[in-house]
Amino acid sequence: MSPNTEIVRPEWSVKIESLRRARKGSQADFGRGLGVSAMAMSRWERGASEPSGQAYIRLGNLAGDPLCWFFWERAGLRLSDITRVLPAARRRLSQTGIAKLQFAQAGSGKKRFPKVANLVAVPLLPVHAGTHGCVGDNTDLSNVAAESILAAPVEWCPNPGSTVCLRVKGNSMSPLILDGYIIAVDLSDNQNDHLVGQIVLASHKEKGLLVSRLIRFDHTDALVSDQRDYESVPANPGSAWRTVGKVVWWAGRPK
Repeated sequence: MSPNTEIVRPEWSVKIESLRRARKGSQADFGRGLGVSAMAMSRWERGASEPSGQAYIRLGNLAGDPLCWFFWERAGLRLSDITRVLPAARRRLSQTGIAKLQFAQAGSGKKRFPKVANLVAVPLLPVHAGTHGCVGDNTDLSNVAAESILAAPVEWCPNPGSTVCLRVKGNSMSPLILDGYIIAVDLSDNQNDHLVGQIVLASHKEKGLLVSRLIRFDHTDALVSDQRDYESVPANPGSAWRTVGKVVWWAGRPK
């Protein structure tokens, strides 16, 4: 190759660099928001390696409309994946092709113009988290490929680039969260001091993933069930249980 030969980078590489520069961040800062290293960012921008599907989803969430669609399509996300989650938005999406949706207002009486809401794409992982009395999967969530995509209002996901969905096993967090429900977890919000009283996802090297409520008694942290028939487990920093993230929303079908 001649020294003067210009290396043509793939389109995805150019768009990633353009997005980072538009947000006025270094490769390290931008990568931190995506959960990757500065070295990974450098390889993406040089076209030496391509982001994973989950990373493309996070890029789309950061990019906003209309660039989000380029990244989401690289991840395999289609308009139909969003409209099947929010059927009322199908007509508006087909007409405008953008990620801003108007939601239908049900019921009788005078109709008001609905607000326009932005959506974010959240990966649904093929992973189960147990509740007290059930054993969850023993999995590193950062290395799991998404099995599907869910769309959620942006206000439901304070940190969309760090939010993933997984399924729940067991009913010891009822009546809020039932067996088979889907929970969304913000993996960037994992410091116990900020999460006392909240529902969290915790991890144990041998016992897997657990959905529970973080409670503090004096200076002792514990993971407790919403059903008092189950024993609490210690969750102080340095214990065998580690807080993975905050459960920011959940959803499920009635049975």
